[in-house]
Amino acid sequence: MPCQKSDELQRFVEEAKRYTKDGKVADYIPELGKANPGDLSIAINYPDGRCISAGDIDKKITLQSISKVISLALVLMERGYRYVFERVGMEPTGDPFNSIAKLETMPAKPLNPMINAGALVVTHMIKGDTVEDRFNRLLGFIRELADDSSIGYCENVARSEFESADLNRALCYFLKQHNIITEDVEPLLDLYTKQCAVEMNCLGLARIGMIFAMDGVDPLNGKRIMPDDVARICKTFMVTCGMYNASGEFAIKIGIPAKSGVSGGIMGAVPGKFGIGIFGPALDEKGNSVAGLKLLELLSKRYRLSMF
Repeated sequence: MPCQKSDELQRFVEEAKRYTKDGKVADYIPELGKANPGDLSIAINYPDGRCISAGDIDKKITLQSISKVISLALVLMERGYRYVFERVGMEPTGDPFNSIAKLETMPAKPLNPMINAGALVVTHMIKGDTVEDRFNRLLGFIRELADDSSIGYCENVARSEFESADLNRALCYFLKQHNIITEDVEPLLDLYTKQCAVEMNCLGLARIGMIFAMDGVDPLNGKRIMPDDVARICKTFMVTCGMYNASGEFAIKIGIPAKSGVSGGIMGAVPGKFGIGIFGPALDEKGNSVAGLKLLELLSKRYRLSMF
């Protein structure tokens, strides 16, 4: 079923677009710095197969930190609850996503899987003998969630991230010193930057959000892609930690499970209702899409989407 343009969504997009001037693209990753800060688009995917959209939803987005939710779901299925949470915590940090500070106090166990330190530990848990095996395992899972076998990754973004990943290298070496990570750092960063560079459009994001919203079941074919408890855990992290250190304010203003990435993508999962995919590359100081947040705020107020 093709995605239908929505006049109402378009009005929300035009209102939210005014806020793009207050943001800045993520130019600390050189390839992401090439994005047009004025872009804004949204797709909403319903469990009956309907889709509505506004803006250029065909533009490709790299997942960046949105991939952290998906890799967490995969390792929870592969490794189990106890194994995963012996190595990474469950608590919000209140710190920037790339902070190293809390690692010195835990000791070294990252507080949650949505900060970079925790996400690196989660990616470390993906099974496979080589980077290629492990990446293909994750990519296959992403393709199944999005129902799109054409999804791949952007080599230019992955290379750009790998070459500018000194802070993530520092996090890895700290974690390796404390035996939380036990593999060589460079292959792990190769895998992690490829994971972050997986790309799709807003419709793909919305479809994955819809699977999480429906507790791990693809309602279009009835297939269970992940156990409902895995979907529940991931949605909980999306509420408590999904919008970096703005997650509390996001919960109050918008109140849905969501995960952002510094490409300007946001994936939302409105429990039992639908999935949302947004692309707006102009970011606020915490790394979230400025206009994307405003767009979600408008939608949440208009349709009373908050869980709370």
